[in-house]
Amino acid sequence: MAKLKKATVFNAHVPKAETPMEKTTRVVREMVNEEAEQRQIKNARLRKTRLERDANTPSDACSPKPVKKR
Repeated sequence: MAKLKKATVFNAHVPKAETPMEKTTRVVREMVNEEAEQRQIKNARLRKTRLERDANTPSDACSPKPVKKR
């Protein structure tokens, strides 16, 4: 076992500085994740509305119109 010294035990781990590329990557990922979350919320809201609308409409109203021949 290595000898423990005051200098080795109490050294605080110094985090390395964030490079400009890492900062850009982090910001872009945050933006993409936020947009994806907003998109999922919107899709859920639209899906719920569509299902409610389909449940409230009679099935005869959904029948397609006959195609007219020219």
